[in-house]
Amino acid sequence: MTNVGIDVAKEVHWVCAVDTQGVLLLNHKLLNTPADLQALVDELRRLPAPVRVGIDILGGIASLIQAVILEAGFELLHIPGVAVNRAREGTAGGEAKSDPRDARVIADLIRTRRDLRKVTADSEIDIELRLLVSRRRDLTEEQTRRLARMHDLLASIFPELEHCLDLRRKTDLSLLRCWVTPEEFRAVSNDQIFAELKAGKVQAFARKLMTQVRACAGKQTIALPGERLTASLIRELADEALRNRQREAELDRDIEARLTTHPDAALIRSLPGMGALLTAEFIAVAGPTVRFRSPDALASAAGLAPVLKQSGKSSWLKRPQKGDKRLKRIFYQSAFASMRCPESAAFYARKRKEGKRHHQIIIALARRRVNVLWAILHNRTPYAPKPLPVA
Repeated sequence: MTNVGIDVAKEVHWVCAVDTQGVLLLNHKLLNTPADLQALVDELRRLPAPVRVGIDILGGIASLIQAVILEAGFELLHIPGVAVNRAREGTAGGEAKSDPRDARVIADLIRTRRDLRKVTADSEIDIELRLLVSRRRDLTEEQTRRLARMHDLLASIFPELEHCLDLRRKTDLSLLRCWVTPEEFRAVSNDQIFAELKAGKVQAFARKLMTQVRACAGKQTIALPGERLTASLIRELADEALRNRQREAELDRDIEARLTTHPDAALIRSLPGMGALLTAEFIAVAGPTVRFRSPDALASAAGLAPVLKQSGKSSWLKRPQKGDKRLKRIFYQSAFASMRCPESAAFYARKRKEGKRHHQIIIALARRRVNVLWAILHNRTPYAPKPLPVA
């Protein structure tokens, strides 16, 4: 058997191979090019079989080497970077880091451990969902930053208006795309405002908003220094925010369309609280759920399982500090969203009577839902709520 460790980098990888006794078989750099990677495959085929290959990064800069290794038919394992760092620090001179040392550590971990995650080739639909979810997350983060900047700028020249607007609403952004300062609002007519807001179905809300805006403009008659340029920047940001909302809606439609063809999507969405976005995020983050041997393994990966601490005669459980934060957020948000479900509401009420705090209850509910979701995917059976007992 040959154990191969590859320290992945953007341009130059480092590969190290050892046999079952730890004897060095390969140790050299490897360019991240198709020709060099194919040469590595030919080299590995000349080593004692079976050949097991480990890498410390998945996707991104490792996509090419990952695809080449899998296409060649070798077993591919993932060793997280934190595991490589801790193992290297446990060796002599482990504080010193280098690519050859890390590659050797990866090879030794493959040789000595049997609990490493096996990497399989992703399907096209999984890759597309991962890319769409990542792009939408980028847009959401950019929008959050943009709206915070708009609040800051608006409060510097027109604080009354900043207090009464909700920049998460399309109507309020449409308003700021055209008018910002008190003078501009005093000069514009009601008909112009209605025409810009396209207030057909939200006419009552538009009237209320217009009344509030005019009241704010009447309270401030002073023009502040830098007001004109600040207003121009706010209009620019409002226009960007509206285009961002439109792009987010387009991505939502793309995600929804791809979920209709994914084999797990309908099963995941049958669980109350798992909408289209959370379902897509779960598929993108968790990957193939068959890699989780039990619901406890999935809960541990999400950081929702208590951690045992034992020393001598002392033993206790504590809240985990590790785990995938994205996976934990998905379960937390879905648990919160499921409060409209009678079963979740009953669970919440029961825990409240026991004196638990809101955050504790949502975490406990998220942990229970891990078991349910794992069973749904393992048994390939949609969620079916149990009838609540009649009081």
